[in-house]
Amino acid sequence: MRFLFSKLNSDKQDRELEKFLRNILGCKPKNILIYKLALIHKSYVYKDTRGCKRNNERLEYLGDTVLSTIVGDFLFRKYPYQGEGFLTEMRSKIVSRSSLNKLAHRLGMSKYIKYSKDNGQFLSMDGDAFEAIVGAIYLDRGYDFAYHVVIRRIFSSYLDIDSIETTQWNFKSKLIDWGQKTRQKVSYQVIETLESNARKQYNVQVLIDDSPQETAIDFSIKAAEQLASEKTYKKLVSEGIIKYE
Repeated sequence: MRFLFSKLNSDKQDRELEKFLRNILGCKPKNILIYKLALIHKSYVYKDTRGCKRNNERLEYLGDTVLSTIVGDFLFRKYPYQGEGFLTEMRSKIVSRSSLNKLAHRLGMSKYIKYSKDNGQFLSMDGDAFEAIVGAIYLDRGYDFAYHVVIRRIFSSYLDIDSIETTQWNFKSKLIDWGQKTRQKVSYQVIETLESNARKQYNVQVLIDDSPQETAIDFSIKAAEQLASEKTYKKLVSEGIIKYE
């Protein structure tokens, strides 16, 4: 695959990026241009030599698919006696936007992402870039290599799988259960749909007896509901309204 880039980074920046990628991959990338593209956020105005706008959204889409397959493959092997429900929840925990944001931060990826500071805050930017990097690794060296990097080099060093296994995740169910016990109606509404070139994002708000609570943005309505539920649940705990379980 060939990408047409104008001069994007200085030689010093290129060397720093290559060193960063070597630490992740364990070797020199074959096509560093793919990785550069993976680190261009949609807010950053960049055009290639043909004058076409480019960003990491397509690589993010690909990386999301590849990462989900890698994690599913890994969990299937790691937990041979667990059922589909457990495996699905574990995968959801690992590939959640919150988890990927933290993982990208631990890797030190944030400093290499190109974005516009004038366009507000981007809560999922780091996690999006992580997925795009996975997509870039897949294009650069194939699935087996991507699996090795994600599982053996990244997860083994920066992700505590055993801790994730015991982490409370389904805050939506906990919030709804609390609502049923206290006879309060917990509901959700999509208050905004954010359009992009490749994917949609949904801004979802929690309602308790029609009273607006916390909001969250993600690429699926269900994921956004989970994030908004977690924020609402923890807020109610901090206010002493819910006793944390």
